[in-house]
Amino acid sequence: MTQEAQVRTRWAPVVALAAAMLVVTTEMTVAAVVLPSLGGELDVGPAATAWVLLAYTLPMAVAIPAGRWVDRADVRAAFLLALVGVAVASAVTAVAPAFWVLLAGRVLQGLAGALVLAGYMPIVVGAVAPAQRGRAIGYVVTIMTLGGLVGAPLGGVVAGAFGWRAVFLMKLPVLAVALWLGWRSLRGDGRGLPVPDRGLVLEAVVLGGAITSVLLAFESTVWLLLVGVVLVVWWGRLPGSRPVVGLVRRRLFGLPLLTLALVSTLGGVTFFLVPFHVTDVLGGSPGDVGVALLVFVAGVAALAPVSGSLADRYGPWLVAMGGAVVSAVGLGLLVLPVTSLVELCWRLGVLGVGQGLFNTAMNALVMAGAPVGMEGAAGGLSATARMVGTTVGPAVAAMAAGSAGSGDAGFRTGVAVLAAVAAVAVGTLASSKQR
Repeated sequence: MTQEAQVRTRWAPVVALAAAMLVVTTEMTVAAVVLPSLGGELDVGPAATAWVLLAYTLPMAVAIPAGRWVDRADVRAAFLLALVGVAVASAVTAVAPAFWVLLAGRVLQGLAGALVLAGYMPIVVGAVAPAQRGRAIGYVVTIMTLGGLVGAPLGGVVAGAFGWRAVFLMKLPVLAVALWLGWRSLRGDGRGLPVPDRGLVLEAVVLGGAITSVLLAFESTVWLLLVGVVLVVWWGRLPGSRPVVGLVRRRLFGLPLLTLALVSTLGGVTFFLVPFHVTDVLGGSPGDVGVALLVFVAGVAALAPVSGSLADRYGPWLVAMGGAVVSAVGLGLLVLPVTSLVELCWRLGVLGVGQGLFNTAMNALVMAGAPVGMEGAAGGLSATARMVGTTVGPAVAAMAAGSAGSGDAGFRTGVAVLAAVAAVAVGTLASSKQR
């Protein structure tokens, strides 16, 4: 019997991980709530305040090198270091006397967040028996989804009562719980926290620059795409990147990873197309936008734990394929004329069910394809694929909708393009099935 098969499930580390992931993944939406008041106090304009969000997301481009470092480190020590980093950065951001100090705090938050994401898979592998990993991932995804649902409204309440600075501190109790549980339940292996060598630092700089260039290309100029491609080629030729490149080239890992990136672009529907369609075409209010998105989130949250249990029983590939197909069907329904909020909501519900089935099972599938000792790198690759897809999706949706003009035609064109991406994702995942 292998050492992996002998792992006995301990749920306390899963709870600690879920709390940490909740903090990291909701930081964007919570911060967005306070941008106007933040800009007013620190005397910066709306364009500059956008960097409060970018300063957090762009450092996460180092998730892959961070994952390789976690594979060399004591996972318990690395996890606790990441949480302390998030807490310290949050405090710096909250007390920032000037805008540049706030941005520095956000960059530190992003780096610490990347380390949390990189430790995701090693923690699950070390704490959960293989037969229960889908269920564990389902619990984490559910907590993240429900937490994200209340994060932005809660941030608005806190900001209204105590000011925008308090919003960056309100997650500290959750971090304290994660720290305590991580300290008590995670098992160290004595490897400590090795100092990153020059090769790993160079990888972080080159690969981080490449992904940052790609993401910024959709915010400013497409010429940055060329810069990103050049840097990716350079990174691929570095000696330290060879194990990661080899992992991506494995069909049973690389194709599911590509599928994850493609399906992540479907966020363009909820992050861009739906809000404009509700307000500009259906004549709805911001509250109506919230109702529509709530139906979508409810579908995700309801199916995430179910997906985990199904993945443990029938295998993650089959469940992920089912989720991808249902997501594509949901997009197909949205391409049809949508004339009322009720029609929009139930179709978004179908899309949410598909995404709930897909996300949990896909995480389990990527984890199953990672070789022993490379779980951190696999987690970094997964986080990067999801981040790139989530960033590119709204930009693609905006360009497609703009090409068809405003109104219903733009909405349906944007959805149709993303539906085509979903169809490609289904084909990609189908070709990854082990023969």
